[in-house]
Amino acid sequence: MEYRMLGRSGLKVSQITMGTMGFDAEGFGAVAGVTDRSLSARLVDIAIERGVNIFDTSNAYTRGKSETALGEVMKGRSQELLIETKVRFPMGETPNQQGLSRYHIVQQAEASLKRLQRDRIDLYLLHEWDGLTPVEEFMEAMTTLVRQGKVRYIGCSNFSGWHIMKTMIAAEKHNFEKFVCQQIHYTIEAREAEYELMPIALDQGVAIQCWSPIAGGLLSGKFRRNLTPEQSRHLSGWVEPPIRDQERLWRIIDALVEVGDAHGVSAAQVTLAWAAQRPGVASLVIGARNEQQLSDSLASADLKLTAAEIKKLDDVSQLPLIYPYWHQNWTASGRLGPSDLALHAPHIAAREAAKKG
Repeated sequence: MEYRMLGRSGLKVSQITMGTMGFDAEGFGAVAGVTDRSLSARLVDIAIERGVNIFDTSNAYTRGKSETALGEVMKGRSQELLIETKVRFPMGETPNQQGLSRYHIVQQAEASLKRLQRDRIDLYLLHEWDGLTPVEEFMEAMTTLVRQGKVRYIGCSNFSGWHIMKTMIAAEKHNFEKFVCQQIHYTIEAREAEYELMPIALDQGVAIQCWSPIAGGLLSGKFRRNLTPEQSRHLSGWVEPPIRDQERLWRIIDALVEVGDAHGVSAAQVTLAWAAQRPGVASLVIGARNEQQLSDSLASADLKLTAAEIKKLDDVSQLPLIYPYWHQNWTASGRLGPSDLALHAPHIAAREAAKKG
């Protein structure tokens, strides 16, 4: 297992983060799969044996039940194992039981600590943007938790590029803690993060954690043009991510299966290996319904794709440049920095190759 620096922090995290949304899941959370305490403990054992050192949850996963289950499973284990959780979504029916107000953040941090049976949260993420709460308020609340020793590091999830930059400005101005990571949806099929969030990861040191990197099984190879698996969250009302070009999806899956067959591994492993080598990516958050699924995903940490295979996968999944990026690409390619080139480099190379015929 490779361990990577988490943004501009001194913390090292495993290339794979174990997601626990399915622990004691009910209702909507159950579409990701349900694991009871016995299976949850076994999955954690397997992950630790393979070198995973960080476990992801959220207070919103079945209204705290995932945190409670994880806290029980982790009891007595090494304190060097890291736990991250999140805050933002509704935890009750009254107006102040959601959002990123100081009231809600502090209240939920205390509740999460009790459920997790820990004296600190290693990594605390704002689970989604809140446009009604001033940035200074929620950044000050997170900073206070760090200074009280209740939280070690902070990050965000599902923020836009300009949202993250607003937090950076507030942090610089008021000496607040800065985000060290962003947990985002980024896969070979859903590459929109390359427009803004990946350059920010490189420029501002806000490392990427990819949630649902196999898109809820959609990129596992089990879905094919004329094949649908018997069990999948996509058959249970799951709509993340939205698929806007189904033919493109099938072309990507065909390429993943072809590369996987060449290595004698699953398309899921290829999907994860591709994401793990992308710029700014620190860790991939994976969940599992059973031991076989988890073991297959963990094996992706050992899979090394060739340059030719990476190019094949890049080419079949490349997104077009939207404005202002196509204009930058045409008129400023000689003045683009390393962070810009995370998006622009393949497009510049393709244009140069086309010129040469």
